Amino acid sequence: MKTSEIAQRLVTHCRAAQWEAAQTELFAPDAISTEAQAMPGMNRETKGLAAIIEKGRQFGAKIETVHALTVSDPLVAESAFAVTMGLDVTMKGQPRMQIAELCVYLVKDGKIVSEEFHP
Repeated sequence: MKTSEIAQRLVTHCRAAQWEAAQTELFAPDAISTEAQAMPGMNRETKGLAAIIEKGRQFGAKIETVHALTVSDPLVAESAFAVTMGLDVTMKGQPRMQIAELCVYLVKDGKIVSEEFHP
């Protein structure tokens, strides 16, 4: 798959909140996920697809209500792309909040090998 096709598939999955399906389909087994800062109980950097999927499950378990989810169209280069994602959520035991991030993905051999999130 070309970078532009991977980017569009990721956007389609994310707009439907199908995080694990996106990761399973599009990420390399040795992919790396890097957060701008570590959330409580989580590492800043996560290595490997299984660990990335588990990180997503842990984050999802902390969400009480998703009020809105937005994902921009991708901005695509030869081997990288970026999207903005916004979440309006209520986390368990916390007040409602908005999260906005620039998400940057690197692609190699038809798979996402790296993702980075920036506030």
